[in-house]
Amino acid sequence: MNPDQLNSLSEQLLLDVKMEKDSSSIQLQLKELDLDFLRKRLINDDKKKAFWINIYNAYYQILRTEKKLVKSVIYKKKSIPIAGKLFSLDDVEHGILRRYRHKHSLGLFANLLTTNFIKKNAVETLDYRIHFALNCGAKSCPPIAFYNSENINAQLDMATQAFLGGESDFNDESKVVNTTALFKWFYADFGGKKGIKRIFSEQLNKDISGYKLNYKAYSWDEDLANFVP
Repeated sequence: MNPDQLNSLSEQLLLDVKMEKDSSSIQLQLKELDLDFLRKRLINDDKKKAFWINIYNAYYQILRTEKKLVKSVIYKKKSIPIAGKLFSLDDVEHGILRRYRHKHSLGLFANLLTTNFIKKNAVETLDYRIHFALNCGAKSCPPIAFYNSENINAQLDMATQAFLGGESDFNDESKVVNTTALFKWFYADFGGKKGIKRIFSEQLNKDISGYKLNYKAYSWDEDLANFVP
C-alpha cells in the first residue's frame, strides 16, 4: 500500500459513513495496518492532517451512531483501532493534530502525559485551520468534508473561509465582530488576538484591526451527518 492508498482508506471510511454503508471491512483494514508502515507513510504534515482529519470525522459518527457513546465519554474513550493501537478522539485532535496541546489550556501548554507514540506521530507544526475541519456532531461545528494530502492546503483554506464567513457578523459602525467561540477555546492556536485578526485579513480579506472581538454561544445541539453538500 502506498501513501495515497493510505489516505484513500481514510476517505473510503468517511464515504461509507456518509452513505450509511457497512464500514467494518475498512475499519478492519485500518486496525490491521502495520505500525511502522503507518509512521513511514505519513511522512509529512499534509499527509498526517488529511489522514487524521478524515479518521476523526468518520469515527465520531461511528462512535455516536453505532457504539452509542455519549459526551464526554465519546472524546476520552480509546475506541479507535488504528495499526494495532487504540486511540481516542482526544488523542487524534489534541494529541496528533494539535501537537499534544493540553485540551483545556487555550493552546498555551503541552500535555505532560502525552505518550511517546503520540509525540513521534504528531504534526510538526500546529495548523489552526484544523479547527474548521473537525466535526464533533454539534450544530455549531464545521460541516464534514473529504481531505487528501495533495490538496489539503486549498481544502483547509476553503473550509476556513466558508466557516468564518458563515459564523462571523461584522458591525462596521461600532467596530465589533461576533464570531465563533472556537477562537476563545483555542486562543493560542490562532496566535492570540493579533493572530485572530490576521486570520480575518488573510482568509476573508477583511481588515478588523480596530475591531472588538465577541464570541458567540456555541450550540451543542446534536447535528449528525452534517456533510458538505
